Amino acid sequence: MTSSNSSAEETGEAVPEAVVSDPAPRPVRRSFTAAYRLAVVAEYESAPRGEKGAVLRREGLYHSHIKEWTAARDAGALTGLGGARGSTRSSKGSATDRGEVERLRAQYLRLTAQLTQTRTALDIMGKAHELLEMLSESTDTSTPSKKS
Repeated sequence: MTSSNSSAEETGEAVPEAVVSDPAPRPVRRSFTAAYRLAVVAEYESAPRGEKGAVLRREGLYHSHIKEWTAARDAGALTGLGGARGSTRSSKGSATDRGEVERLRAQYLRLTAQLTQTRTALDIMGKAHELLEMLSESTDTSTPSKKS
């Protein structure tokens, strides 16, 4: 070996370790505008059968993106939007949100009635306890009967 490292080893000099560079920065989640989503879905749908995958690879997308964006477009969520992420989620579940609100409202009314009933029962139990204590004290202070 005629490299500089071999001569450094022979002379007893320290050999520098391999320098480790900083780790790669964390990836940033991409967000897509409504116009971009519509354009990609239109291009994907117009592509011939064998070239749809090429569209996805070129754009760095997955088939799940296309499925989600197509459903959002069909629901009317992508028309007239300028924003990116989250826009499809709020409109996607609007019908289920209404059903959820009604279910929660009914549950709230049922639990409120149950709470009122429980408080009333506790109030009655407290009054019964007071009455029993009063009766117990009155029998303790009365004169005991004499046995002969």
